[in-house]
Amino acid sequence: MPNITISLDKELLRSGRLYAEKHKTSMNALIRSLLEQTVMPQSQQWLKECFQLMDQANVNSQGRKWPREALYDL
Repeated sequence: MPNITISLDKELLRSGRLYAEKHKTSMNALIRSLLEQTVMPQSQQWLKECFQLMDQANVNSQGRKWPREALYDL
């Protein structure tokens, strides 16, 4: 992956690092994510976010399946 260099003022850099740390990510990942959200078509971004959230959930249905009607009862 190619690298880029950006210039940020000290306060913005400090705030960015604090935000990234609070959200358990890196500045690199934060900037990449914000850039993707800005330039990628929204129709692709929401799907990527859904799969990321599913991966983060770390759950297992253990093969259990629900009929579509039962999902409406939740």
